[in-house]
Amino acid sequence: MAHKAGLFDLRLVIAVLFGVYGVVLAVVGLGFTDETDLAKSDGLNINLWSGVGMAALAALFATWAILRPIVVPDASDAREDA
Repeated sequence: MAHKAGLFDLRLVIAVLFGVYGVVLAVVGLGFTDETDLAKSDGLNINLWSGVGMAALAALFATWAILRPIVVPDASDAREDA
């Protein structure tokens, strides 16, 4: 009998990491960016937009992992096939 990889799915680990970094960057971009930082980047709030992009990528990875889960065969199934 096979089962899903669950929390051991690498896509979920990647989604969590991108999500955490994305939220941190968005908070820094919203609350801790001043005019000198904006002047360095030609008026673009890079931290904010990078954070939004990372959060969107995290949502994409999490959706992919939920909709198409990895199915792991049991050890007994592998021995029967050999």
